[in-house]
Amino acid sequence: MAELTVEEKLKGLYQLQLVDSQLDELGILQGELPMEVRDLEDEIAGLETRRRRMHEQVEDIEIEISRYQSNIQEATALIERYTKQSDNVKNNREFEALTKELEMQKLDIQLFEKKIREATVGLEAKKETFNATEERLNAKKENLAAKKIELEKIQEKTAKAEEKLRRKSDRTRKKIDARLLKAYDKIRKSYRNGLAVVTVNRSSCGGCYNKVPPQLQLETTMRKKVLVCEHCGRILVDSTILEKKVEEPAEAA
Repeated sequence: MAELTVEEKLKGLYQLQLVDSQLDELGILQGELPMEVRDLEDEIAGLETRRRRMHEQVEDIEIEISRYQSNIQEATALIERYTKQSDNVKNNREFEALTKELEMQKLDIQLFEKKIREATVGLEAKKETFNATEERLNAKKENLAAKKIELEKIQEKTAKAEEKLRRKSDRTRKKIDARLLKAYDKIRKSYRNGLAVVTVNRSSCGGCYNKVPPQLQLETTMRKKVLVCEHCGRILVDSTILEKKVEEPAEAA
């Protein structure tokens, strides 16, 4: 395969830039939606984890309260038994022992009732936080569903055009040598509008709009070297490099 001339390389680079710029424009149509969808999905995952953890905590507190209630029932049953036994005591020692057991069970009941009150306060707080998290989660899910529908509608409209442009971009890339392609991609990533190859218009760089020296303008029209703007580093081509000139998008502020 014959070595491409510099002019052919520059044409290939500029054609690739035009295709990639059209792809960028399709991406702009989607705006921030893809990022918003990802952020919402991450937030929902975090809220679901939090909700699950709080649900487990609520269950633990309910089990704890149930255990205290069972302890109270057991203590109440013992009080009833000791009270009946106290009617049939034969001496003071038995009476004092039963009296001490009754007092212990009553104190236990008071302690369990206190723990139930404290646990109930904590339970209500947990339930309130759980409900607030549930409401927030549902709102986020509704928002996500709306964003996804909006994004899908845009993607449906642009899918065919995007696929066609991507195939064209891939074909064009195969015609450009690896060194130039690497430089092109690096420059594209450096600028928000993705312009790496620009034309010289009215003696100015089509990327940064700074004046291009006359000598550099002349060399650009000769197409003998790959030249870059001395201000922004973009690759320069003359405006007539392709038979049909395509207007380039302006750089984002």
